[in-house]
Amino acid sequence: MQQMMLTVRPKSDFEVPSSTGYQLYSALLAVMRSSNPGASGRVHDSEIGAIAVSGLSGTFGRAAKRPVNKMLHSRQTYQFHIGITDPAEIEIFQSLIQPLILEGMDVNLEAGALRIEEVTSSTLTFEELMEEVSRYDGGAIEFAFMSPACIQYGNSRVTEMFPHRTAVFNSLLSKWNHACPEELKMGVSRDEFARYLSEKPDAKSYNTHSVMVNTAYDSKRGHPRPIFKQGFTGRCAYRFVRDAPQDVRNAVVAFSIQFMANGRNASENPAGIETIRCQDS
Repeated sequence: MQQMMLTVRPKSDFEVPSSTGYQLYSALLAVMRSSNPGASGRVHDSEIGAIAVSGLSGTFGRAAKRPVNKMLHSRQTYQFHIGITDPAEIEIFQSLIQPLILEGMDVNLEAGALRIEEVTSSTLTFEELMEEVSRYDGGAIEFAFMSPACIQYGNSRVTEMFPHRTAVFNSLLSKWNHACPEELKMGVSRDEFARYLSEKPDAKSYNTHSVMVNTAYDSKRGHPRPIFKQGFTGRCAYRFVRDAPQDVRNAVVAFSIQFMANGRNASENPAGIETIRCQDS
């Protein structure tokens, strides 16, 4: 599993949406397409996100054109994370490094471009992850959803507006089974997440959002129209009940460590987790 942290500087002052993850995700797909069209197509067509992209972090200004936007300043630097959870992580990693680092390509957003100033990367094997899981003996895990988490329910068009334990961990389970070796796949059910975990959101930080994730051409109106998904941000602690089986505990902690290590996800991709902290009982 690969993680990259990129430090970027806008080439000029320009506005971006309050939630920048989807623009960054599209821009990175364009970068990959220039280097490796096959890898770009696989990421784009993946039913479960092959890469997790966080939103930009840094100091923003107030937007002049639209109140729902924010301003990037060329005198400032910003950071974002990329976590690669696809089994072909090496190919995807190389298809990003080649154009961004070796060729000096910019990350082009809708209203302006970001110049790469620094990239750091790290890796985590599944064996190392499972070793960390075996040492955990706490009673709760706290997630900070810092960018909107838009978790789709099944094959429906409905997305979650609350950090419910079954929605969050079933999403993480799907990603885990998509990325892990065959022998480490897990079969925890939605009922087990519901039965052995409880969630306690921080009411002061909890908020709901409607985020533009894409555009689609409207043939009736003759122009593109935005596509929105609903989601949430905030902190939420997930606590194990006393009789939670050890395999469920191990699974929950493994999912959490994986996505903490792979880009703090999230991204504004499911499940949108930015930071994770394990708590003692």
